[in-house]
Amino acid sequence: MRSLIRRLWINAALLIGPALAFAGPVNINTANEASLAEELDGIGPALAAAIVRDREENGPYESPEAITRVRGIGERVLESNRENIRVEDEEADAK
Repeated sequence: MRSLIRRLWINAALLIGPALAFAGPVNINTANEASLAEELDGIGPALAAAIVRDREENGPYESPEAITRVRGIGERVLESNRENIRVEDEEADAK
């Protein structure tokens, strides 16, 4: 029985793991709290709310690095998310 349970956990991890590793790009100037928390590593509901509050109070982020103006977001969080942080829509980038 323990062997069966162990195999089930391993299979679940193999199926779910890759989905967790592939966070999608997110525009930090337009995303809602739920999207920010879901797509960015190290960003939970409280920090996601702080990001939204900060951009409402201080205007849009000019660069991915600007997200560090939010208290609780430092270089480690920035670096782990740098590839997924957008400040403009991809359609605007293509023009």
